[in-house]
Amino acid sequence: MSAPNPASWGSSYRLVAAEKWKAKSAVMGSGVTEALVEYAAPRPGMNVLDLASGTGEPGITLAQRVAPGGQVTAVDLNAELLELAAQRARNRNLTNFSIQQADAHELPFPDQSFDLATCRFGVMFFRNVNQALAELRRLLKTGARACFAVWGSIDQPYWETTMKIVQKYAGGDLLEPGGADPFRFSAEGSLSRALGAAGFRDVEESERNVPWIWRGSAEEVFEYATAVSVPFRAMLDRVPAEKWPDVRAESYAAIEQYRVGDEIRFGAVVILASGKA
Repeated sequence: MSAPNPASWGSSYRLVAAEKWKAKSAVMGSGVTEALVEYAAPRPGMNVLDLASGTGEPGITLAQRVAPGGQVTAVDLNAELLELAAQRARNRNLTNFSIQQADAHELPFPDQSFDLATCRFGVMFFRNVNQALAELRRLLKTGARACFAVWGSIDQPYWETTMKIVQKYAGGDLLEPGGADPFRFSAEGSLSRALGAAGFRDVEESERNVPWIWRGSAEEVFEYATAVSVPFRAMLDRVPAEKWPDVRAESYAAIEQYRVGDEIRFGAVVILASGKA
């Protein structure tokens, strides 16, 4: 669901990376998950939709918060990633977490089915944002909130030490013109305007600084970043083979600047936004 090209989003390469790094990537993303969950303010008994859920967060955390009596449905276009999410939920003995493969633009649920919706790092990849947001609003009960987390500017440590360094050696555009853009809503007010255009009311957004921590080596960070960053694939493919040792060396050195003991503490700037149906 998080990329306009299902073939790219569902690639076995990305799935293998998600499986290989699931523990460390879960730690890295936990700051964003916690911020979004707190922002969403789930309550016991709520029926929650987590859109573009991927391997399961924040849906799994939400399932713990809406018990007893609440239910979380995790939706994604990629069934294989959802199976990873379901396994993670089973490992936590969660019985109120379910998965549903579906396209964000045409969701298989009745009108006004949910008390709350969340979407972490997904909305910026929807093919038709207005259509997907209007479809999400259809599923929410009157007054229910849809809550989103998106990336702030690319000019922050995690991206500057990985993809921005790669771009120096690849040349050309960081992202394909008209292609998937992780920073589509990084400009102040842009996601708010999209929510308003889709009919949401009482729209709000704010910028947050959250932990973004990798427990491991700089080499791991770089391998993970290049493995899962589908929108940057064309740029990565442009790097001449003989330049890759230099790319890696420069990136590793830049990443190491953020090391504190056994952790690489980047920090991340994200935008949280919400609107009511």
